[in-house]
Order: sequence, then structure tokens, then C-alpha cells
Amino acid sequence: MLWVGIRDRRTAITGRRYPVTVRRTEFWERMRAQFGESYAESVAKDYVISSLGGRTVDKALADGEDAKIVWRAVCETFNVPESLR
Repeated sequence: MLWVGIRDRRTAITGRRYPVTVRRTEFWERMRAQFGESYAESVAKDYVISSLGGRTVDKALADGEDAKIVWRAVCETFNVPESLR
């Protein structure tokens, strides 16, 4: 069996050179900065956002929606200050 590195596997799966997790890491940092550690997870899990097609943040990310698009939807919905955008 030939071992494929994690980076190579992500590229093969996503078709992108850079791993998706980098963007998601930044996304979650921004969520925590805006809402706090606990509440960020609650918002992501429980709040349905119409501009995400009536999905939660967690569902949109799980469906493969770009983290940048999800963050923009969060910013619009919750009036996130420019300094955190």
C-alpha cells in the first residue's frame, strides 16, 4: 500500500493545493473573537441563517460551503464590526 501524505490527500479530495482547514481555522478564530468561546459554538450549531439557504453555520460548512462565504453571512446577520471582518 502506498502512503499518501495528508496534504496530498487533501489536494486529491478538494482539488485545491492549500488545505481547507487553514481557512476554517481562521473562520473559527473570528467566530470566537466575535461571540466568545462557548457562544460561538452555539451560534454555529443552533442559529439558522437565511442567506446560507436556511442552514446553520455547522451545516453549511459540512455541506462544503466556503468558509469565507459563511463568515460573510455571519457578519451580515449579526452586524459584526468592521474590525473583525
